[in-house]
Amino acid sequence: MTRTTRLTDTRLDAAARFLWTSGRVLEQRRFAHLFGPRPDPVGVLAALGAHCAPDGGFAYGLEPDVRGPAPQPIAVPAALLALEEAGALDAARALPVCTWLAEVAAPDGGVPVVLPSLRPYPRPPFIPVPEEGAEPVGELLSTGQIVAPLLRQGIEHPWLTAATAFCRAAVENLGETHPYEAGAALRFLDAVPDTAWARKAAARLGELVREQRIVLLDPDRPEEAQLSPGYAPGEYHLPHDYARAPGSLARGWFTDRELARGLDHLAAAQQPDGGWPIHWARWSPFTESEARPGVTLQALLVLRAYDAAPES
Repeated sequence: MTRTTRLTDTRLDAAARFLWTSGRVLEQRRFAHLFGPRPDPVGVLAALGAHCAPDGGFAYGLEPDVRGPAPQPIAVPAALLALEEAGALDAARALPVCTWLAEVAAPDGGVPVVLPSLRPYPRPPFIPVPEEGAEPVGELLSTGQIVAPLLRQGIEHPWLTAATAFCRAAVENLGETHPYEAGAALRFLDAVPDTAWARKAAARLGELVREQRIVLLDPDRPEEAQLSPGYAPGEYHLPHDYARAPGSLARGWFTDRELARGLDHLAAAQQPDGGWPIHWARWSPFTESEARPGVTLQALLVLRAYDAAPES
């Protein structure tokens, strides 16, 4: 793919204005660390600390769609991402998280998306909350996103061993799926040490994604993609939503032209205020405003990764 500069100075400056105007402290600190004149991991860790729960989990709106003080598994991926970006995802910080996850996991090591403890607090209608006392049921959607950064950093913990086995079995048995679950599977495959198995599993996953039409290959022809049940109008996933960087196993799922169309669409989606929009259901104006800075940072990281990729 011919190199094209999509993250121009003008686009980056506009995003910076948006983040300084509208971003939460964590996203502002992440932006300063990742795009500022010098890295600032201490600031990222200080901002993340406000979301730490006493028992090792994360809460207080770290995941904008999950409110309240009760820690939830679906908030853990955002915490691990911030720690990894800061170069601070080490055993000292990861093991308390793994211990908490072991306490809320199903017997097979998989973790639910959310726990019954979320019920008293505001939440979107598209996140079902388990009944109090129900046996936990692990899901690839949450577990795959959590396991991936821990594997990349070489963390060792009994729960992680079980969770890795859970993810591997879930990927091998994956049939009808949807974009967020497929994306979680891919995050796991990009990180798992068994690279030969991962390549084979990723090839099968890519076939499922294309066969089930859960990727929008041409933004000008949305009728050719399939919206999954419960998704909002326009909640499509494009090639770069799977292959977030050129080194991802999902890069081989798409032609240069398909990927370039998606990246052009991503760059053009920047809003007049400098931020990028969310595409999932808007159940609360406040949580939408909190989610957009994270979405904007993700767009910047994707564009920068492909701008820096060698020409092919």
